[in-house]
Amino acid sequence: MVIKFKSSALLRKIQLAGKIKIFFKKLPRILGENTFLTFLFLLLISLILGGIIFYKYSILAEKAEPQIIEKPLQFEEKIYQKILDEWEARGRRFEETELKEYPDLFRID
Repeated sequence: MVIKFKSSALLRKIQLAGKIKIFFKKLPRILGENTFLTFLFLLLISLILGGIIFYKYSILAEKAEPQIIEKPLQFEEKIYQKILDEWEARGRRFEETELKEYPDLFRID
């Protein structure tokens, strides 16, 4: 039984998909046979990506103008006091654990 396609575009897509599949099956062998060229290619890709990241986060960051905040930062005394109280409470609980005596579960009396 022969399947006939109505359009040759669909046939070309199927053939292209088959060729791509074959290429990716052969790719590890090709890369292994040309180790030095593969190394150079991967080194070039890593240098390009590193350059792009450096440009984005170093050079463009220097060119960007910092935002000017109209309202200066204020120190919140109430929040700071709550944090100090919490630290003191934790310190007291920690010191209480040193004084508490726990029963020895493995001692037989």
